Amino acid sequence: MAARVTFKAFAAGAATIAGSLIVKDAVSANADHIDPPDYPFSHKGWIGGFDASAIRRGHQVYTNVCATCHSMNLMAYRNLVDVAYTEDEVKAMCDELEVEDGPNDEGEMFDRPAKLSDMWLAPYKSEEEARYSNNGAYPPDLSLMAKARMYKEDYIFALLLGYREPPAGVSVNPGMHYNPYFAGGQIAMPQQLMDGMLDYDDGTPSTASQMAKDVSVFLAWSAEPTQDERKLMGMKWTACLFVGAVLTGYYKRFRWGPLKSRRISYIS
Repeated sequence: MAARVTFKAFAAGAATIAGSLIVKDAVSANADHIDPPDYPFSHKGWIGGFDASAIRRGHQVYTNVCATCHSMNLMAYRNLVDVAYTEDEVKAMCDELEVEDGPNDEGEMFDRPAKLSDMWLAPYKSEEEARYSNNGAYPPDLSLMAKARMYKEDYIFALLLGYREPPAGVSVNPGMHYNPYFAGGQIAMPQQLMDGMLDYDDGTPSTASQMAKDVSVFLAWSAEPTQDERKLMGMKWTACLFVGAVLTGYYKRFRWGPLKSRRISYIS
């Protein structure tokens, strides 16, 4: 009787799980947006690492395109050193920027050249100024954007290249743009990337897809700058644990095993 009840409970649980999966698929099929594909970025996987050249190109895209509206308040200029630029290159970059500092001895704020320890300059001083400049829309900070979205850099890449003409029967509100990868299908940000809109330092053709890929890698790196170090440390620990397991198994099998299984007889 107990076995029969257990079987019924198991069957009921399996049916519940199957039903929930069916409902989930139905909801996904009727969602107001489509999910992005799984793109083969080089930094994915257990041993994948960031492409330093792509990070540098992505920073160039952010500086020339994204930085006019989006801030990256969690990034300091020193984060770029030995990743995509040399220290001298970053210092030269800082010399061209001015940040507000103070107060001085007279109690007034003043402008000075940026330093490596300064955080990146924001395009707007307040949220109100940002909304006023963008017809009420607030451009989000991009420091952790690759972690803030479910599909991470895949979502960013698909969104940047996903602008389309609205299909028949779909009306877009004034000031909005149709993008099937954005929740609701309507986004306030217009299409930003066009072929040949900037010149890369390394001579890479600046197609829209190339720029979208580079800035996606850059934002993935900015969300977790220590990812490569973490993966390298994990590989080292895994190697140490493997060697330790082999030595432990050898000691147990060939050293401790005979002592544990031996038979001691007392002959009178």
